[in-house]
Amino acid sequence: MTPASAANRYRDRLLALIGFVLSVAALRASYPVTMPALFAGMIVAALWPLKCWLQRWVPSWLSYALTVLALLIMLAGFAAAVYLSIGQLVTVAGDRWPQIEELYASAAGEARQWGIRLNGAADRNRILGAIQMLASGAYSFATYTGFIGLLVVLGLPEVPRLRQKMNAEMDGEAREKLRDTVSSISEQVRGYFGVTLATSVLTGVASTGWALMTGLELPFVWGLLNFLLNFVPVIGNIIGIVPPVLYAFLQFGGFGMPLLVFVGFAILQIAISNFVYPILQGRQLSLSPLAIVMAMTFWGWIWGVTGALIAVPLTAAVVIVCGHFDRSRWVAKILSA
Repeated sequence: MTPASAANRYRDRLLALIGFVLSVAALRASYPVTMPALFAGMIVAALWPLKCWLQRWVPSWLSYALTVLALLIMLAGFAAAVYLSIGQLVTVAGDRWPQIEELYASAAGEARQWGIRLNGAADRNRILGAIQMLASGAYSFATYTGFIGLLVVLGLPEVPRLRQKMNAEMDGEAREKLRDTVSSISEQVRGYFGVTLATSVLTGVASTGWALMTGLELPFVWGLLNFLLNFVPVIGNIIGIVPPVLYAFLQFGGFGMPLLVFVGFAILQIAISNFVYPILQGRQLSLSPLAIVMAMTFWGWIWGVTGALIAVPLTAAVVIVCGHFDRSRWVAKILSA
């Protein structure tokens, strides 16, 4: 290898590294725009087969309307599930508040024996601050959800128009390559949502079953809560353990039954989120389990919880695009199962 060719190779690698860093910085800075746009694109890809199937039986405008109606029904179902689970928890907390105060006092006494002093007023302020932060996050999420829904409604009619523009502006080979790439990405996105829904149902059913086996009250609330939280990878699985275990202290007292409840929920969450979920997603999206975990970490760092939610289909899209070019095909081979 001549010195000139070596210098060009190092220059190309340095430029690629600089471009990657700038792209990551741009993604972090453009979160309010790029995240809703990508999320809406994935939802359009997931809903498009439903629209095409409906169009076989009804006029085109009615198929659009029914597809949007199906989306609204799904969103309403999730909203109702969230409202039901959180509302039930708030009601139970209000009914058992004296018992919660007594449990807190007991925990504070145990902590003082270990040299840890708990400040009741300060702890309450921290809890209120955390609740306010969650409320602010929920408001922000609701705002973005409305924006994403608007992009989906406006984006569905653009799909056939985009195909017409592709046919008019691109030659046959380039058009076929782009069409294959887009079709592959759409299939991967639909597979991702399908597997996520299946593992969420599995988590909810298993959580309900374990609560029934241990005699824990509100078993369907714990199942519904874990079903919803499973859509938030890693973080949601950890959070889903806390409410039923805390309630077990209120219901049973002592440490025996709460420990049994904790061990059962922990085993369920670890088994499903760390083994079943990555294996199914890896087979469906042709990604290695390690690539899935790293993708969730990377996109979670860029866009927070939302990034973790869509990390897998985004990474699958990167793999598909990289596989179409000789210089980037090595990236697809590393990330693929």
